[in-house]
Amino acid sequence: MTSTSAKNSFFPPGLVSNLQQVLSKKNNEDNRESDQAKDNVESTDPSASTSVSDATEEAIDISKPIVLVTNAEGIDSPGLVYLVEALVREGLYNVHVCAPQSDKSLSGHSVTLGETVSVSSAEFDGAPAFEVSGTPVDCVSLALSGALFSWSKPLLVISGINRGPSCGHHMFYSGVVAGAREALICGVPSLSISLNWKKDESQETDFEEAVTICLPLINAATRDIEKGLFPKSCSLNIEVPTSPSSKKGFKLTKQSMWRSTLNWQAVSANRYPAGHFMSNQQSLGIQLAQLGRDASAAGAARRMTTQKKNVEIESIGVAGKSDSNRVKKHFRLEFLDKDQEETEDDLDFRALESGFVAVTPLTVSPHTERDILTAASDWISAALHGEQ
Repeated sequence: MTSTSAKNSFFPPGLVSNLQQVLSKKNNEDNRESDQAKDNVESTDPSASTSVSDATEEAIDISKPIVLVTNAEGIDSPGLVYLVEALVREGLYNVHVCAPQSDKSLSGHSVTLGETVSVSSAEFDGAPAFEVSGTPVDCVSLALSGALFSWSKPLLVISGINRGPSCGHHMFYSGVVAGAREALICGVPSLSISLNWKKDESQETDFEEAVTICLPLINAATRDIEKGLFPKSCSLNIEVPTSPSSKKGFKLTKQSMWRSTLNWQAVSANRYPAGHFMSNQQSLGIQLAQLGRDASAAGAARRMTTQKKNVEIESIGVAGKSDSNRVKKHFRLEFLDKDQEETEDDLDFRALESGFVAVTPLTVSPHTERDILTAASDWISAALHGEQ
């Protein structure tokens, strides 16, 4: 007889039922554990991961410069796919891809620390490619570390093509800009590319047109980097207008103060039951780990008491603290367009809305403008004087 303590379970009944079935079948699988353990040892062998990388890169032409492509929307996004295909067709570069496995568009310059990042090979004709469970910055940092590819410093890093603009203050949220910025921090020239995508107006083929527009700029960048003529200590953020084929030309621009309004809306927990369920879990990962340990213990117990036909299974959920006195609310964030007060024609969003391809140099220079330093110095002096 199998009994289940559902009172303290934090898991949905269907999941608990499935887990019970798994445990009940565990006895039939015990004879395969040694083979599985052998497979696990082989899969964690460092030489195995090295051979995957070597096999992926065996056809590299060392006479061609290396170009690394990443993005923020994920390795399957059309912007990245069209870009990689075009670069491969050019036949001028050793194209390598290292991109997130899922959408990280608004991850900013975040990194994954204290957690394991998984990397899997991906299919791209003519370009060694890996998808990474982390952020765009993780992808670039890993690719440049020498741990993933046989090289550690490409000629150029291209991040994109992103769906939606990355002008103004959106650069601080943007994962596609962060990927290029990380390359710049590591001393590698970089470009970030975004398409001013508009709902009900843009279409997927616009990415292909955006690639066609940017390709001459990419080729010029690689040529001038090799000659030492590319602008040093800066990354170029390229914003392609909504209708790429109707562009008016390229315009050198400055980063504006443009940003959307961050609009938070209260929502019902019933509207997003999955999120509500997850929010009730004190630590789902810990509980799953505990489940694995208990499952192993149950299997060991069965092996020691094979004469018993019935196994009693208790649910793994740990009793949590009462939520009766806790107030929980649910919100969702959305970006809303707002009118911009800046009117200069050489600002990134103004040029973009006017139909130009906006090219904005970005730096990571620690130098602060003199008027800001003066103002800060005066304020600190006054503040400290006031405390005396």
